[in-house]
Amino acid sequence: MSILRIIFAILLPPLGVFLTVGIRGAFWLNILLTILGFVPGIVHAIWIIAKNDDKKV
Repeated sequence: MSILRIIFAILLPPLGVFLTVGIRGAFWLNILLTILGFVPGIVHAIWIIAKNDDKKV
């Protein structure tokens, strides 16, 4: 599942964050970062996915 979320994070960063944390602060921050610049949105999305996958193990 995390590979699929990372692919979504690269194509559409808010979707990857939404699949990981739902509609929370990180989701809205990612939308803002994606609007301001696509690359910061991707970096933030991958960071959120990696951080939350580490907690699930």
